[in-house]
Amino acid sequence: MDKLFKKILVATDGSSCSRKAVHYAVSLAKLAGAELMAVYVVDVKTGCGLEQCITLTTPKKEALMKLYERGESAVKYVEDAATKEGVSVDKRVVEGHPAGEIIRLAREESADLIVMGTLGLTGIQRYLLGSTADKVMRHSRVPVLTVRK
Repeated sequence: MDKLFKKILVATDGSSCSRKAVHYAVSLAKLAGAELMAVYVVDVKTGCGLEQCITLTTPKKEALMKLYERGESAVKYVEDAATKEGVSVDKRVVEGHPAGEIIRLAREESADLIVMGTLGLTGIQRYLLGSTADKVMRHSRVPVLTVRK
C-alpha cells in the first residue's frame, strides 16, 4: 500500500497559532514517514521584491529585510522541531500573496497535505480581516488541515 502522505507542506508565519500547527505537521510527518516542507510567505505589498529593494527608501528597505528575517526565523523553528523528531525538512521563504503562494508550492512540489494555523475568526472579523487559511481551503486541490489557536 502506498503511503498516504509523502510530502506535507506546513505554512508558518511565526505566530503562536502557526507554531501549534507546526507540531501537528511534524507529528504527522513522523507517523507517515513523510517529508516536510516549511513555507513562509513574505507578503510584499510594495510590489517590490528583495532584488529590487535597492530603489526603496531606507525605512521600506529595512521593513522588507525584517520580513525576510522573520521568515527565516519561522522556518528555522520548523526545522528545529522536525530535527528533534528525525523528520527531514525543506525550508522556503518566498514572496507573493500568501494563499496563492502556498497553493502554488503545494501543487508544484506535489504536496499531499497542507497544514496551517488559523485564529478561527468568524463573522465580521473574518470578512474584514480575510483569512489566508480560508482562502487556501477554498482554492487548494490538496487537502488542508487547519489547526485552531
